[in-house]
Amino acid sequence: MAAGIGRWLHRLFEAGLVAKAVFAAGEALSGFGLLFAGPSALRRLLEWMTRHELAQDPTDRMALWLRDLAGGVSADSQHFYAVYLLSHGALKLALVAALAARLSWAYPASMVVLAGFILYQMQEWTLTGSPMLLALSAFDLAMIALTWREFRVMRRKKAT
Repeated sequence: MAAGIGRWLHRLFEAGLVAKAVFAAGEALSGFGLLFAGPSALRRLLEWMTRHELAQDPTDRMALWLRDLAGGVSADSQHFYAVYLLSHGALKLALVAALAARLSWAYPASMVVLAGFILYQMQEWTLTGSPMLLALSAFDLAMIALTWREFRVMRRKKAT
């Protein structure tokens, strides 16, 4: 019974790594795109993305928010978001790769980085109240628990 739960938790850890890698790659690619696209290209992209939705429902709050967001993006803020997304995504990709390679230093490093993300997300949540930040933080907290478990299992196996 315990072995079955252990295998299930290990698979859950691996699935979490895959999810982290996919999201991290998306962040890094988005940051890379923002780095090389000018503000006018970003506005055109968001207008293209929202055009169909606004044609169907001119009061769609999300589409209107995206359009407003695109209109207020300066070159400086776009550069900040580009660097933030690129570095955030690259850091997570590096940690996921190190965890997948079972490098022992990656387990505590990942837990510290994820805890830092949680602290930042909770600070932002107090300002925005976004449920997405709570969901991301819950996922990161679950990944910390699974990473801690994997680290303990790996250390036990090395000791025997």
